[in-house]
Amino acid sequence: MSEKIRIAVVGCGHIGKRHAEMISRNEDCVLTALVDVKPQEELGIMPYGVPFFSSLEQLLASDADPDVITIATPNGLHYNQALKVLESGRHVVVEKPVTLHREHAAHLIAVAKERDRRLFLVMQNRYSPPAVWLKEMISGRQLGKLYMIQLNCYWNRDERYYAPGSWRGTKELDGGTLYTQFSHFIDIMYWLFGDVKHIDSWFADFNHSRLTEFEDSGMIRLEFENGAMGCLNFSTSVWNRNLESSLTVIAENGSVKIGGQYMDKVEVCHIKDYDMPELAPTNPENDYGSYKGSALNHHFIFENIVDVLRGNAEQAMDPADGLSVVDLIGRMYTAGRRTSASGRGQFN
Repeated sequence: MSEKIRIAVVGCGHIGKRHAEMISRNEDCVLTALVDVKPQEELGIMPYGVPFFSSLEQLLASDADPDVITIATPNGLHYNQALKVLESGRHVVVEKPVTLHREHAAHLIAVAKERDRRLFLVMQNRYSPPAVWLKEMISGRQLGKLYMIQLNCYWNRDERYYAPGSWRGTKELDGGTLYTQFSHFIDIMYWLFGDVKHIDSWFADFNHSRLTEFEDSGMIRLEFENGAMGCLNFSTSVWNRNLESSLTVIAENGSVKIGGQYMDKVEVCHIKDYDMPELAPTNPENDYGSYKGSALNHHFIFENIVDVLRGNAEQAMDPADGLSVVDLIGRMYTAGRRTSASGRGQFN
């Protein structure tokens, strides 16, 4: 495929607009259509000047004829919409998380293989220079045996984010804090350290009882298959603004801490016989006005899509990894319910 790749975007909220912007900037892509249930005037997407549809079904029945369709809708809609795209014979890009259920992710992978179509996933934090550097360190075994891993994610999500009547905060369409806010960081943890064989979770809802149908905070103890012990501490109950996203690794040959609000800085690198190189700067965070999100790395996603469809590269993220992340989050929540039943925790 040497001609420009035609891409449509389904869901024109903050992330969908980011997709549309990155597609428009890529000289190898053409934005062919936008889809949303809200009027385009309300969404502020008139300047793109492309056909607009109020449903995926309308797009598929039209002559817009995209090669690829990106799904940037609420989490609970990903599976059905991605399935329709694949069954229409088109490639699909699905925002995080790929689905809310492991079996749905597995089915999408199977259909993509059966139809010989690509299922692209969006986990753009893998492109962060500190994450890439740490992946190389672990793969090269400079750290030696891994002992302890700690992932902290402390963010603010309050009434400015959870607007009344929104899909955000609902179990059906949002799914939970680990799916919507922190699946990027769980993906990084899985990508770096592999799977987990034992989980013990403790959840709480400190100040979101009137905003969401699920927890806002948690502490999760992990035993990795590689023998390391770890923990994930998270919260969206932080007052006013995000506090940090950090990853600390204690290993045989030294210690590393990646910190900052978005794991964008190497704060500690103390490793035997090793000098820390100068890394490329990390892209700034997505700024959505009243709240901020992970780094601006979506352009890498679409560059990879172009390269893959032209036969010049492999997919940056194996869909099986997306399934594994959904499975891991599901196991974390299941472990929380078991903990709650024992009287040692809380699950809302």
